[in-house]
Amino acid sequence: MAIGVFDSGVGGLSIHRALVQAMPNADFVYLADQANAPYGGRDGEEIVDLTRRGCETLFAQGCDLVVLACNTASGIALRRLQQTWLPAYRKQIGRPVNILGIIVPTIEAATGVPWEHEAERRGEKVEKLDILAVFCTPATARSRVYEIEIDKRRQDVAVFAEPCPHLASMIEAGAGAVELATAIQAHVAAISSRIGRAPDRAILGCTHYEIVADIFRAALKPGTPLIHQPGATAAALEAYLAKHPQYRAGEGGGRRFLTTGKPGAQHTLVETFWGGPLSFEAI
Repeated sequence: MAIGVFDSGVGGLSIHRALVQAMPNADFVYLADQANAPYGGRDGEEIVDLTRRGCETLFAQGCDLVVLACNTASGIALRRLQQTWLPAYRKQIGRPVNILGIIVPTIEAATGVPWEHEAERRGEKVEKLDILAVFCTPATARSRVYEIEIDKRRQDVAVFAEPCPHLASMIEAGAGAVELATAIQAHVAAISSRIGRAPDRAILGCTHYEIVADIFRAALKPGTPLIHQPGATAAALEAYLAKHPQYRAGEGGGRRFLTTGKPGAQHTLVETFWGGPLSFEAI
């Protein structure tokens, strides 16, 4: 059996790389829905449907567990699929399967508490707020998942989301460093203006943004901590598998890369995310 990793494009390879580094003997199948990317500007029902189809493909490839290496899919589709689709689908195929996302481990890293924890609501005035900026796609911003879930767990953390409508597409298209820096500086300035000051911490809430983390660091106030999703997701998956032995990760160290788009060798951006050249299979 294997672990599936799903993303609308190649940004999820940053997550996939961390998973492979943490579990080198596990078998992985990566699926990029490049024919329908990007997801960030699509409406909720489209995102749910596309994510479900991607998960079905990975389950059909022998995966027991699928990690949604995409903030948009995790924020919009994950809970719907877990609650309304998976129970009947498990019965249909006759085996335990599940879907996990990258937002839960990111929120655990941001709050320092486990997902199950909910803060007692005391109504007391918070003397000092920790201002957390989330740079993300418009769909993730509309979901308000980071604001809602972090507020449940920490009353002293105020979350502000900054939608970045074109940034993932710019990264996919291979935009230059100056063009990317200009766009990122504009987003940092916009959210700082809304907050009234610079944020204390930031989440790069789109897997594509990991590749331009240094540009975000340069645009933010010096020393602003960034919460990185790949490491948080890898640690969370290891802990999940230890608690749920029914989901098997395989032992052969297999790696397959599938795409709904153009198969074959991928552009140099993929090498930057993955750390080396890749060739995708058509699905």
